[in-house]
Amino acid sequence: MKKIGFSVLMSVYYKEKVENLTEAIQSLLNQTLIPNEIIIVKDGPLTSKLNDCLRNFSENNDIIKIIELKKNVGLGKALNEGIKYCSYDYVARMDSDDISFSDRFEKQINFLMKNPDCDLVGGNIVEFDEETNIDISLRIVPTTTEKIKKYLKRRNPINHVTVMFNKQSVLEVGNYQDCPYFEDYYLWARMLSANKKIFNLNETLVRVRAGLNMSNRRGNFTYIKSIINFEKKLLGLKQINLFDYIYNCVSRSVIAILPNKFRYFIYQKKLRNN
Repeated sequence: MKKIGFSVLMSVYYKEKVENLTEAIQSLLNQTLIPNEIIIVKDGPLTSKLNDCLRNFSENNDIIKIIELKKNVGLGKALNEGIKYCSYDYVARMDSDDISFSDRFEKQINFLMKNPDCDLVGGNIVEFDEETNIDISLRIVPTTTEKIKKYLKRRNPINHVTVMFNKQSVLEVGNYQDCPYFEDYYLWARMLSANKKIFNLNETLVRVRAGLNMSNRRGNFTYIKSIINFEKKLLGLKQINLFDYIYNCVSRSVIAILPNKFRYFIYQKKLRNN
């Protein structure tokens, strides 16, 4: 059976560290199954060091293509634009500061070849402290479409950085949309509402940077407003009922207003597999 060709889609903005971006891209080039192309979206103007990093990679690797956006538009809009430049039927996501395991794409492509009706396949992540480089927790997600649909009512059932999806299936439900903090979660909900088939491998595919900075981004009133906006969308899609809506808004908001150290403790000790 002929191997499936695929693109990788990544977005980077000016606050990214050059060292992290370098490690992320290198992990794509070191795969046992190399992508056919890597689309990197510059989400607005970057620093000179980041530009130099991307220029060096693209000049030495024909599969890397750089897309420039004139201004910073946020992750959802950047991915919405970037997917238009992906030439292949399947697209893998990658963040600009994480590290894919070397056999990640080989495992996902093998699954897709055996399950041609699958619209999206993700997997588990291991989170590590970027200061010490020590693994601190696993985020294990449900594997089947039905379990994923049930899990979605309370928590994000897919690790965004691990996904590989059928591009047409994503475009059919409206592509990535502007939904701050929840761009990916909202996409999964729309795919499930459209009866797309979504799976997770019971495999750890990506190392993800964690720590206090990650939990700090989820601790402000802007984030609470985003929670309420997103839960309304889930309610409109009938993925949750009114009780779920109230419960999710209250519980997520309470966690958001906690001091950062307490919020970090909840994420790492209560919502992860250590």
